[in-house]
Amino acid sequence: MKGENSNQSISYWKLFNAQMHFFNVLSYFLLFGCGLSLGVILSFHLKNYSLALHITQLPLSTRSASTLAQPPPSQPFNPVSGTSHGDRIGLTEFLEPPHVMHDMDDKELLWRASLAPRIPQYPFHRVPKVAFLFLTKGPVPLAPLWEKFFKGHQGLYSIYVHSDPSFNLTEPEGSVFHGRRIPSKEVEWGNVNMIEAERRLLANALMDYSNQRFVLLSEACIPLFNFSTVYSYLINSTQSFVESYDLPGPVGRGRYNRRMRPQVTIQQWRKGAQWFEMDRDLAIEVVSDQIYFPVFQKYCKGACYADEHYLPTFVTMKFANKNSNRTLTWVDWSKGGPHPAKFIRTNVTVEFLERLRSQSQCQYNGNTTDICHLFARKFSPDALYRLLKFAPKVMQFHE
Repeated sequence: MKGENSNQSISYWKLFNAQMHFFNVLSYFLLFGCGLSLGVILSFHLKNYSLALHITQLPLSTRSASTLAQPPPSQPFNPVSGTSHGDRIGLTEFLEPPHVMHDMDDKELLWRASLAPRIPQYPFHRVPKVAFLFLTKGPVPLAPLWEKFFKGHQGLYSIYVHSDPSFNLTEPEGSVFHGRRIPSKEVEWGNVNMIEAERRLLANALMDYSNQRFVLLSEACIPLFNFSTVYSYLINSTQSFVESYDLPGPVGRGRYNRRMRPQVTIQQWRKGAQWFEMDRDLAIEVVSDQIYFPVFQKYCKGACYADEHYLPTFVTMKFANKNSNRTLTWVDWSKGGPHPAKFIRTNVTVEFLERLRSQSQCQYNGNTTDICHLFARKFSPDALYRLLKFAPKVMQFHE
């Protein structure tokens, strides 16, 4: 009995040990599984954190590289300076006038030329220039005479030539007229498009801020004095020179069209030579006129001869106190007819040229003077030889 009990105790103990061993092994497996699961979870989270950090940093570097590589956006064109807003523009570049052979149409040209500073003091050293505006059919046949006139005075003058669009010859490179032709349109004698050409010349010249005085000339004009005299006379003048007078009869008031009212009345109608000289302020007013010039375009046609009436009327109406009411270009109307006398080779003598220089008296800046005309016309091309022979001596051109 005692041996059986002892065997039973041994059996229970072995069974207990076996169960404990099972539980220990199971515990090890559970701990191993928990550790493995925790390691997998931690590894997954660390991997996501590293990936997120990489993704966060990547756009910054990519964006920086992209910004550096990306070209700047295109800048809109600036019609005033003639460049894009993205260019660095200093005052020197802004003041640089465009090339005379530009691609602006008349509307764009007149708009740009009408821009004017309202501060009278210039923030730069400005040497005033005289703009010589040549309204021609083709070449300037008396150019050799003008070459002598301009010689030695660079920087004090500008030249602009409006010729028929069909004229395509090029002046020699050494000539003062080389490259000075502006975009032009056809002009008919006595037609309002002659005024359009004059405004076109003024507008082109106004884009050079150094141009202070503006004189209109034809291919048949000659200078009567040397450059220094002409320059001083014009730059120092307190008035402009637009001939204007009231003329009764068929070739004066008889050309007035009543449909011009109310902008222009018969009492305001004036006549005068088209060959003007004016200062910069008046030139800006002429190219900016959108009230009176359209009236002349519409109603002054045919025998009205707009070139003899528009400026005399406009200037007298608006700026009479700034005008001398006389022209600086001498012509001979003594023979009558629609055109002045023409001078050929045999007419040109020393005595003739001297007489043109001092044959009358007039007012200049409130004083009486015998220098009343600085230019003369109409001289034919065959007069060039004698003009070159006598004029430099009479007019004392710079040699």
